[in-house]
Amino acid sequence: MTADARPVICFVCTGNAARSVMARRMFAELATGYRATSAGTLVLEGHPMSSRTRSALRDHGLTDPDHRSRQFGAEEAVADLVVAMEPDHVSWVRRHHPEAADRTATLPRLVRDLPAAGTLAESVAVLGLATVEVEPWEEVVDPASGDQAVFDDCAVELHGLVEALAARLPDPS
Repeated sequence: MTADARPVICFVCTGNAARSVMARRMFAELATGYRATSAGTLVLEGHPMSSRTRSALRDHGLTDPDHRSRQFGAEEAVADLVVAMEPDHVSWVRRHHPEAADRTATLPRLVRDLPAAGTLAESVAVLGLATVEVEPWEEVVDPASGDQAVFDDCAVELHGLVEALAARLPDPS
């Protein structure tokens, strides 16, 4: 058990190589009262982020040299909030870790719907996330097959969304 008592926000994408990596690092910079982690739903474990992800982060003044890809599992399922990058990730968590379904939503949905009042647990609970219908508009498109410009555009989109999420979360202290 870790001595870090900060609430945990776990960012999830498919391979834990681009979107969740960038979102986690951006969030860690913006919301120091929280502990940010990341994982993927279909991961080759232990791989560093891609060079395109590294470059996109660098454009935002960020680095994460120690990142290694990680499969979402029981340790991530106990996070205070699981932030998915697309509807399929929410469905995957609901199927494989139903105990986390009531704390799992896409980043765009959280930015749109998360109440900016109360504790994190209270704000998340009112959303009824275990049964909310996830919709196509909630996707942050995976840049994986794109060139550097696609990764850079994804990083810009993620920065705006992560900044908006951080502003909606209560101060955990």
